[in-house]
Amino acid sequence: MKVLFDTNVVLDLLLEREPFFATARRLFVLIESGRIEGVLCATSVTTLHYLLGRALDGRRADRAVQTLLELFAIAPVDGAVLREASMVQGVDFEDDVIAASARRSGAEYIITRDRMGFGDAKVPVSSPEEFLAFYGSISGRF
Repeated sequence: MKVLFDTNVVLDLLLEREPFFATARRLFVLIESGRIEGVLCATSVTTLHYLLGRALDGRRADRAVQTLLELFAIAPVDGAVLREASMVQGVDFEDDVIAASARRSGAEYIITRDRMGFGDAKVPVSSPEEFLAFYGSISGRF
């Protein structure tokens, strides 16, 4: 199952943000164990590096991005993705780009804590908790 992660869920894990950290960790375990394929939008990687560099330091941001690039597939952002996102005229262009990238990469779900930003997504959008409940119901785990 191919699942695109929004930037906020990744930050929850990497910055150990409470009360979201434990749920984010459970999602990352699914990726690390190969039970789901994690995907990041290419723009999320640059955003994550910037935010981690500000919150931590440049070296730690570099290491975190290297780890993410090992764990996650990267959904490209090209002209077609940007054109598709620009046609949505949603609440948040960044989220529209992520949603278009998810669709074009074949992701089956988007996991985010900002569902409102993905109102027009053509890919099902789920909160981390909802996804874990759904995954548990189809796999018999969690």
